[in-house]
Amino acid sequence: MRLTHVVRAGVAVAAAAAAALAFPAAASAHVTVNPNTATQGGYTKVTFRVPNERDDASTTKLEIALPTDKPIASVSLKPLQGWTAVAETSKLATPIKTDDGELTDAVSKITWTASAGAEIKPHQFQEFDVSLGPLPTTDQIVFKALQTYSTGEIVRWIDEPAAGAEAEHPAPVLKLTKKTDATASAAPAASVAAKDDDGGSGDGTAIGLGIAGLVAGLAGLVVAVLALRRSRTS
Repeated sequence: MRLTHVVRAGVAVAAAAAAALAFPAAASAHVTVNPNTATQGGYTKVTFRVPNERDDASTTKLEIALPTDKPIASVSLKPLQGWTAVAETSKLATPIKTDDGELTDAVSKITWTASAGAEIKPHQFQEFDVSLGPLPTTDQIVFKALQTYSTGEIVRWIDEPAAGAEAEHPAPVLKLTKKTDATASAAPAASVAAKDDDGGSGDGTAIGLGIAGLVAGLAGLVVAVLALRRSRTS
């Protein structure tokens, strides 16, 4: 009876570890911007990565809002086969000066719409490339995103980051560093991108914890097997 309890405990630990390993993948399935760092005043190419979280629906549309209080003068879209991209502009409350003169309008929203057959199918993802610049003098740009499914459901990835709290539907965030800090921040930024190209170091930490849980589960199974062998030899 005691041996049976040991075996059951080992199996339970292994199952819990497997669940812990699977959890980070589910938790990280949100719209992200990659890379997630850039330099103020510079130009950059960013990629919005959109995973499909549904088992029975496809993603048919993505809308990305660009802030007009910190406008970006130049916004260019990379064509994506099967998708139509439309950039909408808005009048600026305060015009901004550029090398080409004064800018009174700026892109405020980008909408990608899938044609038949090009939708993001269940358990797949798609990437949407945008060139931006010059980037504003601010600590970060929050790109609020709306993801529309074939069922008509709209998931709003619009929650802004808050200290000490994990948002339920986090918006993609591009962190901006000052020009004077660009050299010092280049190495950390490259390290973050290499470690976790989903744009969040928190996901990497969660995966590490999941792996640790899996190791603990395997250890439980080893204990159970050794106990079984000792029982048989005795």
